[in-house]
Amino acid sequence: MLGKEEISSPVLGELQEHYQRILTLLGEDPSREGLLKTPERVAKAMLTLTKGYSMDPCEVLQSAKFKEDYSQMVIVKDIDFFSLCEHHMLPFYGKVHVAYIPNGYITGLSKIARVVDIFSHRLQVQERMTSQIKECIQKTLNPLGVMVVVEAKHMCMQMRGVEKQNSITTTSDFTGAFNQAKTREEFMNLIQHQSSVSF
Repeated sequence: MLGKEEISSPVLGELQEHYQRILTLLGEDPSREGLLKTPERVAKAMLTLTKGYSMDPCEVLQSAKFKEDYSQMVIVKDIDFFSLCEHHMLPFYGKVHVAYIPNGYITGLSKIARVVDIFSHRLQVQERMTSQIKECIQKTLNPLGVMVVVEAKHMCMQMRGVEKQNSITTTSDFTGAFNQAKTREEFMNLIQHQSSVSF
């Protein structure tokens, strides 16, 4: 969560000015009652939605890295996320499923969700976000393998362009032991079994 010092930074004022100008360019009157505080609200919202730029996801994993003699698959599934598409700055949202096979070290389970949160709170494309989550876990924990699957709906497809309301995009990336089809298949079966994924 952003601290008060960040919310009151000079960046906030600059963003407010730009959003006020945008309202004018769109044909609105930013001085009317309903829009008086809109530039400030949007500026604060954008600072929150992009707070991931100021956070280090590898540091988050390192803060809860523990030596442990466990070498079976660890899965954290159905991690909710919301992000902004960098092409139109419209939301895309869904679920992230992560698996890794420890190689002497594990991390706190909540830290996996935090890594997802940090990368999703940046301007993103789903493909890159999938790979960034995988690379961060691989680099920090050096496991025998990592696999990440992301399922998402994109508002840029629903609200504009093709306007397809029920389209779901799935991306995946993997390293190490997950290069074996049998290991990937085990992971996919485990995340699909009684999955709580719903849109």
